[in-house]
Amino acid sequence: MAAVVSTSSLSQLNSALPRSSCPKLNSISVSTTQSFFQNVNSHLTRVSSSRSGACRGVVAMAGSGKNGTKDSISKLVTDLNSSTLEADVDVVVSPPFVYIDQVKNSLTDKIDIAAQNSWIGKGGAFTGEISIEQLKDIGCKWVILGHSERRHVIGEDDQSIADAADVLDCTYNMTKLCLVQFIGKKAAYALSQDVGVIACIGELLEEREGGKTFDVCFRQLKAYAGKISRLMSIFNVVPSWDKIVIAYEPVWAIGTGKVASPQQAQEVHQAVRDWLKTNVSADVASKTRIIYGGSVNGGNCAELAKEEDIDGFLVGGASLKGPEFATIINSVTSKKVAA
Repeated sequence: MAAVVSTSSLSQLNSALPRSSCPKLNSISVSTTQSFFQNVNSHLTRVSSSRSGACRGVVAMAGSGKNGTKDSISKLVTDLNSSTLEADVDVVVSPPFVYIDQVKNSLTDKIDIAAQNSWIGKGGAFTGEISIEQLKDIGCKWVILGHSERRHVIGEDDQSIADAADVLDCTYNMTKLCLVQFIGKKAAYALSQDVGVIACIGELLEEREGGKTFDVCFRQLKAYAGKISRLMSIFNVVPSWDKIVIAYEPVWAIGTGKVASPQQAQEVHQAVRDWLKTNVSADVASKTRIIYGGSVNGGNCAELAKEEDIDGFLVGGASLKGPEFATIINSVTSKKVAA
């Protein structure tokens, strides 16, 4: 099952997107923009995996925070419902929390719902937060965690502040207990409840220039992997990476005019896969989907897509331009089919 979702014009893409001849092999294209649900539509196609024998694909798209209105989301749902969806295409949409129920109740059941964030546990007195149980109750099957905006705007952290690995009920001491590998803990709990995770990682410009790219990405990966293994064992659930997608989004290459070269992007993707092989397992490393999101556009996508460990794209502003997004999708599809 594969998914390709964007925020560009449906009419422009309907005739432009290709159909893969390899339905058993998969890849991902994930789109996230600051105006995702505002005056934009979604579009789908099927793409194949970059590696023969490795089944790496399934998932979704990200929404954008508080953007969108009931009317614009209704338009999006109407466009999706009128689209012809093939049986082997998984589509996941991620509306703002307040519109999830609206989307779920009006959207075709061929399309799944993702949340843009979730809480670290079952519930409690945490005003303004939302639990995985609540999200599941309204039909969410995926959640996006560790997005750069959550990390650097909201201030979510994955570094250890105090050892709270055994403190599962962080009801009252948030300051010193619940910020411990906070994002990883969210991911572990989501997975323990059978909700898939799109796990974002990436470094700032000063970290890149300081030669700390791998240190930062590995630290973020460790936060996910460590909490997944530890907390899922506590929940008596076998850890599974089948429902995890890693999205590498170099913060320094998002809306800054700076662009990572294909070699720079591949270097990190390969390092991430090597890290998974060393610290989790070779099987997990070969099957985990690692997608790239850093100012991907019609001009650089083809070269990026040629890289072996780039399984798809997390597209930002370019997804608002139908023909350009079609070019991006075509670049991924051409690469996968050729492989």
